[in-house]
Amino acid sequence: MKKTLLALTATGIVAGAVTTSGVLAQRQGGPPAPMTFFVTSVGVGDGGNLGGLAGADKHCQTLAAAAGAGDRTWHAYLSAAAGNGQSAVNARDRIGSGPWHNAKGQLIAQNVADLHGDVERDRNNIRKPSALTEKGAEVKGAGDQPNEHDILTGSNSLGRLAEGATAADTCSNWTSNSEGRAMVGHHDRLGGANTSWNAVHYSQGCSQQQLINTGGAGLLYCFAAN
Repeated sequence: MKKTLLALTATGIVAGAVTTSGVLAQRQGGPPAPMTFFVTSVGVGDGGNLGGLAGADKHCQTLAAAAGAGDRTWHAYLSAAAGNGQSAVNARDRIGSGPWHNAKGQLIAQNVADLHGDVERDRNNIRKPSALTEKGAEVKGAGDQPNEHDILTGSNSLGRLAEGATAADTCSNWTSNSEGRAMVGHHDRLGGANTSWNAVHYSQGCSQQQLINTGGAGLLYCFAAN
């Protein structure tokens, strides 16, 4: 009886090991996670005039659809000031709950808190090799020609409209290419007074040329909100 039990136990252990290794193999060799985050490969092309938040969201949705990910609801990572009967909008509140993965299936952040370092700083994976476009390409950064690492956000490092900020600090809530300025982050985490992905410095202005002069191209972060 003891020999039988030992044999059964050993068989169970071996079977369990095989099953576990099979699961691990399946996870490691399975399909990558679907894309739920990207940096736009192109800007709207009209400086800070994105057509408001709705226009920016549409730009994200259009690029995602062209990349085969249009079955999700995409939102641009942008904050906006109060005005015209609208309350202030915080970028972090527009992007769902995560997790988010890039076009190659790499994890960008597990949730909103990790994305913004609410509990621990630098818990996200937004850096040049991983902050990819919807096409899976790297975005030009510091040291490249031209440098396009300025990503429009209108936000502070916690993903909220900066205290005291007005529409003038978000290119008239993303409807103007001639008035105001906008906070930008650096997707490559290089240059500027800090290495923030979403809040490094203000742009020179809101025209396309002013965004280029500052080190950008009017690019956006896009997140799947569902």
